[in-house]
Amino acid sequence: MGYVIRPARADEWERLKELRLAALGDPVARVAFNETLEEAAGQTDELWRRRAARGGVGDGAITFIGEGGDGSWGGMVVVLVEGDGEVPQTHVVGVYVRPEHRGAGLAQELLGAAIRWSWGITEPVVARVRLWVHEGNGRAEAFYRGVGFVTTGRTVGDPKNAGAVEREMALGRQGA
Repeated sequence: MGYVIRPARADEWERLKELRLAALGDPVARVAFNETLEEAAGQTDELWRRRAARGGVGDGAITFIGEGGDGSWGGMVVVLVEGDGEVPQTHVVGVYVRPEHRGAGLAQELLGAAIRWSWGITEPVVARVRLWVHEGNGRAEAFYRGVGFVTTGRTVGDPKNAGAVEREMALGRQGA
């Protein structure tokens, strides 16, 4: 199945909410996401409207969705702009592909859109794209390595499990 990768639109907030709740209900959600299904389901419609309306650098974030030829949403990725740290960067979060859409290259297409969008930011020029991977999510870590991300050595505690850690991975801009 071919996909159109595009930003979510403000009027699609209900579809975005449904996709996010599906992601959080997935069996790997406990290690892939810091938000729980219960927390997300309890959010107001206004929050979901704001999330769907985020469309670029000025909003500090963008959500890309993968839309199948039949109009179904097969997956998503969120990119957050982080320009106030040591290095201008974006932060990839919320990567999800529905089980029935896995294995078709959609995750790579979504991540590719997030990376291309990041490299297109000109003020400030983004030096790297980063993400965090739970130590128990080897499948995701292998996927990100295959795209070119490398571990940085930085770790943080898992907010849902004090005995576990998440590893930072980053992809630097070519020639930077």
